[in-house]
Amino acid sequence: MVSANKEMVVYCFDTLVAHYTSEQAPPPAFDAGQYPLFVTWKKITNGGEPRLRGCIGTLEARCLVNGFKDYALTSALRDRRFPPIQARELPYLECTVSILTDYESALHYLDWEVGKHGLIIEFNDSDNIRRSATYLPEVAAQEGWTKVETIESLMRKAGYNGTITESLRKRIRLTRYQSTLYTMHFSDYASYVKNTRGTVPAILGSKAIH
Repeated sequence: MVSANKEMVVYCFDTLVAHYTSEQAPPPAFDAGQYPLFVTWKKITNGGEPRLRGCIGTLEARCLVNGFKDYALTSALRDRRFPPIQARELPYLECTVSILTDYESALHYLDWEVGKHGLIIEFNDSDNIRRSATYLPEVAAQEGWTKVETIESLMRKAGYNGTITESLRKRIRLTRYQSTLYTMHFSDYASYVKNTRGTVPAILGSKAIH
């Protein structure tokens, strides 16, 4: 099994930097297996808590090289919850890559562990509209949610705005999964590029993005 690693995050940063410079990203330094994956961008300013700036991925297996290339840009530029990330934000970004594994059908909507399992829920609402949503394993723990709070937040994420009842929760089909992840801040990425490649793209040292 392949685990998320530093080279995957570097490739996501390389891809985003190449988007702003209209250049080709360097080839990735990891092997191209096939796994479900996510790319998450957060922004850290004034020493505060990281704020989400984009998180998109796929629950279906994708070639890791093409998948990280696609979702590095999609999550940075086309997450409809946020405006596209601008080049000037680069120094404040933190990137996390996640590789999803161990998909299992849960027995019921509480058959999972906070901090260990990611969740995929599927249910038909009171109007018989099929809805689905997912949270990565770290979300519930980071938010300090109980299992029920997590499920209800997921139902809202799926677009359901009606009353949430126990009978509706019991109708949820829940798939749980696990993940490996790796997180890197832009400053560590810039140091990595300088130390391993000997040169730094102009945009990494440009005053325009500070």
